[in-house]
Amino acid sequence: MVIGKTELAGQIAQETGLNKSQATRALDATLNAIGNALGSGDEVRLTGFGTFRVSETKARTGRNPRTGAPINIAAGRRPGFTAGSRLRDSVQKR
Repeated sequence: MVIGKTELAGQIAQETGLNKSQATRALDATLNAIGNALGSGDEVRLTGFGTFRVSETKARTGRNPRTGAPINIAAGRRPGFTAGSRLRDSVQKR
């Protein structure tokens, strides 16, 4: 089962007493704040849940999967997430 943003906002509304519109705005604000922080190169640490961070990747040579021809892959910045202890524990309990 996949839970999307609408379902997540519904669960937030149910747990907080907010209406769905308010919960959706709160979720959007949270995701925007995380995205803006990562865009600035900052790390976002939510204790027990996990850490969002940006990692730098080096330029490298890869292969085109269809033709096998070498291609140049540019250096870049990639978002990453490391799960925190409470999140890992909740996943392992299931």
